[in-house]
Amino acid sequence: MAIQQSTPHTKLFIQMSGRPGSGKSTLSRLLRSSINGVVIDHDILRSPLLESNIPFNQAAKLAYTQQWRLAEDFAKQGVENIIIDSPCNYQEVLEQGSTCAKRFGYTFWYIECQIEDAEMLERRLQNREPMTSQRTGIEAPPAAVLGGCVDEDAREVLRKWTKVPCRPDENTVLVDSAGDLVVLRDYILQQIV
Repeated sequence: MAIQQSTPHTKLFIQMSGRPGSGKSTLSRLLRSSINGVVIDHDILRSPLLESNIPFNQAAKLAYTQQWRLAEDFAKQGVENIIIDSPCNYQEVLEQGSTCAKRFGYTFWYIECQIEDAEMLERRLQNREPMTSQRTGIEAPPAAVLGGCVDEDAREVLRKWTKVPCRPDENTVLVDSAGDLVVLRDYILQQIV
């Protein structure tokens, strides 16, 4: 379903956020096709780094650097809508995204996928085909962690991110992603377009 933007010159820069398995990637792709955007997927950038035996935290930092450079390049190419599909657990990530959006004339939006149903979250994590950088369960860290490529306890990192989300003060949409993701996409579009 393509949505016509109400303001022809409004360009969207969307930062997705949420726990692993909360539906960020699925919603990113649903939004992409609805607003004719491009998705920059952090896991696609980070997984090959981990597969090259780069430690987990270093690979994450490098993947963030790559995602911001890609976002800038897409903006310079005139891509109208950019969606960042990455964990957004640090103030620095918010600042990088909002700064990039402002620099290139985009409206910055933060969309957080929330899911409290632990059983549903566990099913989603277990049923997806995981990349090297992704969890396979709530208590199952990414394969790279199991392979010894991590600098700290992945369970503690997940707990810390979940308890203290990092959100901007405005242009924030929080959704219960346990629901129908197509319905949630439509709700998000009503808020941001």
